[in-house]
Amino acid sequence: MDQSMEQSVVAGVEGRAGTILMNRPRALNALDTGMIAGFAEAIARFRDDPAVALVIVEGAGGRAFCAGGDVRAIRDAALRGDAAEIEAFFTSEYAVNRAIAEFPKPWISLIDGVCMGGGIGVSVHGSHRVVTEHALLAMPETAIALFPDVGTSYSLPRLPGGAGGAMGKFLALTGARLRGPQAVEAGLATHYVPRERLPALRAALLEGDASVVDRFIQAVPPDGLESQRAAIERCFAGETIGDILAALEAEGTDWAREQTAILRRMSPTSMVVSLGLLRRGAALDLPGCLEMELRLTRAVTRHPDFAEGVRAVLVDKDNAPRWTPPTIEEIDPAAIRAMFGA
Repeated sequence: MDQSMEQSVVAGVEGRAGTILMNRPRALNALDTGMIAGFAEAIARFRDDPAVALVIVEGAGGRAFCAGGDVRAIRDAALRGDAAEIEAFFTSEYAVNRAIAEFPKPWISLIDGVCMGGGIGVSVHGSHRVVTEHALLAMPETAIALFPDVGTSYSLPRLPGGAGGAMGKFLALTGARLRGPQAVEAGLATHYVPRERLPALRAALLEGDASVVDRFIQAVPPDGLESQRAAIERCFAGETIGDILAALEAEGTDWAREQTAILRRMSPTSMVVSLGLLRRGAALDLPGCLEMELRLTRAVTRHPDFAEGVRAVLVDKDNAPRWTPPTIEEIDPAAIRAMFGA
C-alpha cells in the first residue's frame, strides 16, 4: 500500500499494552498535524481503558523513532504569514507533550534510530526511554534558529549533574547528537537495551508489566560522554553565551575548540533565546514551560533567522545560513527580552 494511504499513527491494543506506531518512515516519522492528532486520540483512548496497563511507542521503518516536527511545513506557513496554522501546530503538539507527562500508566518508548526534537517530546515526558546502540538523540534547534521546545525547557535544566544545568545547556546550544549509551549517561534516556533484544522486550511488555524492562537492560558501554562531563560542567555553566565562549577558550583543548566552532555556526539569536529559556525553565513546572515555549514560538517563527535556518539545513541543504544579526556580539538584549514578552 502507498504510504500516503496508510495511517501516520497506528494505535491498537495488544495483550495488556496500548501500542502506538509512528508510521511515516520515508519522512523519518517526523510529526505533522495528523500524527499529533493521532497521539492525542490514542492517549485519550488508553488513559481510561482498564484493559491497557501500559503504552509502547515505536517508530516504523528501522531508521528513526521520530526525527522531529515537520518544520518545513512551519516555515512554509511562516513565509505565507499564516500565524494561525503555526499556532495550531504548536498548541496541539505541546498539549500532547503535557498529556504524556500526566499519563497515569507507564509510557515506554522503544528508541532505535534517530530521535530528535518532537521525537524527544513524545518520549522524554514518559516513564521509560529505552535506547539501543543505534539510537541517536538530539535537540538540534539552534541550527535552524528555533529553540529547545516540546517541554525540554523543563527537562534539560533538570538533567543529572551540577554546575548550573551545564549538561542541558551543552545539549541545547550545540545540538550534540548522543548515541544511545550517551543518552543514558546524560539522563535523556533511562534504559539501554541492545537492538537484538528489542523484539523480546516488546513481547514481554505485552503482558502489561513495565518492570520487565529491567530484565533486558545491559550496562551502558563506555561511550565518551562521561569522560567529557567535567569539561562540559566547566565550560557550559555560564550565564551568558559570552561566559561559555570564554570558558571554552580557557579550556584550550581540541574538544573546546570544536564546541566553539559549532556555537559560532548556530543562529546567534537562537542561542541567546535558548539560554534564556533554560534559565527561566529551571524555575517553572512543565505546564509553565510549555506555556512559555508557545509564547516564544510566535516571535521566533517571525524572526528572519527561522526561515533562513530551515532553508539552509532542510530545504536547500547548503548549510550556509546568513543570520540576522550575524554574530553573538551584535545581539540586542532588549530584542531578546521582547521575544519573551518581557
